Amino acid sequence: MIHTKKIKVKLKSQGFHNITREVEDAVRESGIEDGVCLIFSIGATSGLIINEDEPMLLEDLRNSLNEVANENKIYHHVENAYSHIRSILVGNSKVIPIKNKKLVLGTWQEIMVANFDTRSREREVFIMIFGE
Repeated sequence: MIHTKKIKVKLKSQGFHNITREVEDAVRESGIEDGVCLIFSIGATSGLIINEDEPMLLEDLRNSLNEVANENKIYHHVENAYSHIRSILVGNSKVIPIKNKKLVLGTWQEIMVANFDTRSREREVFIMIFGE
């Protein structure tokens, strides 16, 4: 069995939004007891993170990504190369196991979509659930 759902999230530049509940809702709607949940953030300057949704940690993540892909650096792709590089580093997809109709996540693990672009955007996240 396969179940799909698309959600839309409005994000500020360099912003994060917790989508754990929306993904859990999709798993519940699917009726799938055991399987996997594929989550894909559509966009070349977006990303997905599974970790603790804690403001200071997210600020540390922003600072760490800025050390690697700094907006003040000179790039060949002038407009927003650092946004694309941050997306490449973080990644656009995640796969989470499903057991007994629930996502298999640790106590502090939550799913967040990130917008690394230079401006606010509405991001689409595609959820596909496979299983029995």
